Amino acid sequence: MIFITAKFRIRPEYTDQWPDIAADFTAATRDEPGCLWFDWSRSIDDPTEYVLVEAFRDDAAGAAHVQSEHFRAAQRTLPPHLAETPRIVNATVPQDDWSLLGEMSVPEKG
Repeated sequence: MIFITAKFRIRPEYTDQWPDIAADFTAATRDEPGCLWFDWSRSIDDPTEYVLVEAFRDDAAGAAHVQSEHFRAAQRTLPPHLAETPRIVNATVPQDDWSLLGEMSVPEKG
């Protein structure tokens, strides 16, 4: 899968509205057949920073994402709300879902 984590620093006047500002882009991306997940989190250390964790089935799904109309629309509509260019880590990972974090395993309740 293609695994991507991106950090978005939002202009302070838009930080609380960011989930609504990005809602259409988020929903459209989640509806893509090759999208495995597309999840936003807000930093607990910096309230102007949102972290996007996303995954796509393969290179073709990642390419379809960046070539989609909703991606092109986001390129126009999201940057005016940003304080800086987002930072990204993009890697191909040989798995197709989340793995369990065995070092913090939770016993099953029976």
